[in-house]
Amino acid sequence: MTRLSDIMEQPDRLLSTMLFHKHRQVEVALNRSVLAWKEIERSRKRSSGISSNSAEPGYSHVIPVCEIVAVLKTKDDDKDNTETKRSQKKAKQHSQLYPYAFTVSYIRRTKQHQWRCSDVTFHSANEGLCKQWIGVINEQLSLLTNRPKSLLVYINPFGGKQRGKCIYKQKVASLFRRACISADVIVTERANHARDHLKTEANLDKYDGVVCVGGDGMFSEILHGLVTRIQKHNGVDQNRPDADLVPCSLRIGIIPAGSTDCICFATVGTNDPVTSALHIIVGDSQPMDVCSVHHNDIFLRYSVSLLGYGFYGDVLTDSERKRWLGPARYDLSGVKTFLSHNYYEGTISFLPAENNMGDPRDKLQCRSGCRVCQHKPSSKDMQWEMSEEKEKSDKDGSNGWRVIRGKFISINAASMSCACPRSPKGLSPSAHLADGTTDLILVRKCSRLDFLRHLVRHTNKDDQFDHSFVEVHRVRKFRFQPRHQELVSLEDPIESPKKTGFRPICSAQTTCNYSNCHSSWNCDGEILPDTDIQVSVQCQLIRLFARGIEEQQQCLLEDPCTLWALEPSTHSSVD
Repeated sequence: MTRLSDIMEQPDRLLSTMLFHKHRQVEVALNRSVLAWKEIERSRKRSSGISSNSAEPGYSHVIPVCEIVAVLKTKDDDKDNTETKRSQKKAKQHSQLYPYAFTVSYIRRTKQHQWRCSDVTFHSANEGLCKQWIGVINEQLSLLTNRPKSLLVYINPFGGKQRGKCIYKQKVASLFRRACISADVIVTERANHARDHLKTEANLDKYDGVVCVGGDGMFSEILHGLVTRIQKHNGVDQNRPDADLVPCSLRIGIIPAGSTDCICFATVGTNDPVTSALHIIVGDSQPMDVCSVHHNDIFLRYSVSLLGYGFYGDVLTDSERKRWLGPARYDLSGVKTFLSHNYYEGTISFLPAENNMGDPRDKLQCRSGCRVCQHKPSSKDMQWEMSEEKEKSDKDGSNGWRVIRGKFISINAASMSCACPRSPKGLSPSAHLADGTTDLILVRKCSRLDFLRHLVRHTNKDDQFDHSFVEVHRVRKFRFQPRHQELVSLEDPIESPKKTGFRPICSAQTTCNYSNCHSSWNCDGEILPDTDIQVSVQCQLIRLFARGIEEQQQCLLEDPCTLWALEPSTHSSVD
């Protein structure tokens, strides 16, 4: 297990000096991987067997260089500003003896995947030594080429609780300034303002990334504007369902300020604006799949989270008529749609993913450093898969596609877990962000009570696919063709379709009342105009300023130089 002394003796050591922190002498070491320090006096007491308050937080620390936000010369009015009146005299004496100081801002992990920017200040009697530390640390930060220096920021002032501008100003802008990131800010004035600006006007050559401050709808605008711009520049026809789209080189950052912030939950683990800003600052990069949706060889939209027909399409359609209610409209429309309990007939055709792509029920969750998502199929792999698929189709005549016909309450395609505060595991807990597949979830006609059981399992740890009327498939492509024929009620054939009364919750043997002939598709919160669609998964088409959801202590375990911090007998955790 690597210790601080080992770090100091490593050949790539850059600096190692005695400084002061909180009036105590500390030994500080820097190499190309970490910045670490420990208190000298307590370390000596430990080695001599003298009892001390060694359990006090802050005894030993290690910070990965890649998670240092900035290092600056400490101003006089910033020194020891946390001192109490009781220790002001001691602080004044210390300041006179060691008048020079520098502050390192770094990432500190807190509960529920949230990050915070913390500061540690070191003092010295030597001004030149402080300048040397600032210069060497800044030099190491400049070598981190993945960090953005210039960003284009779009703020949606209308989304969610209409706090986009406030969130950016109070929680994000100061962090960007501290990290020396310049940001050109555009406050959108209408729907699709950001999309249209990105497609035609924005000078993308001067930016290292595009950031949206808003909800999932705002992200969708950025996605469509950026992807369309790239395809047009490279001469790719988006109307071709089989077109190989050109991946976007610019990363997209999301500062959550919407109603659900589903994409933030799936890629970061929280919808906290400060956490997202820090992921942008350190230059994280998370590839993501994008589904292209077509109707009769005409491009409709891109999707990164949920394509939902039936229940979720009806919820969205009804909620759009109640926008004046704000986020509460989703609850009201959800209850109304559940009580309506409509089902729809149609045909689903899909191309299953390869056997090595896992299974939607394998409980293998997509996390930071996911091995499944790290392998992007090469052109040779794709050619081999196509030849294998052709060989299989020649044998069974199916062309590799499977066909399912039936009556469905809900048809969903989840390209990510779709987790959110109300559904911590999401619609498909084992869906992957960047494996080139989507999880196709089919909920067949069933009773209201059974459907309620299925919905409730989205909020707990039970397997929501463990029902006889639910099936799930991991696919690369799929098509849907609705049966455009009005469904007549089996209980009351002469009942008018306009009647809004609801039947009581029924048993499995009871047939409910249905009147609609087709539903609408919910495409990442937008209603699609056509119901018969073709969907293809574009593997790793975009990249986000994110790293996937981190497992507990994963950040420390990735770097062997930080393992010594986990030894409970000699070190306490980073405060």
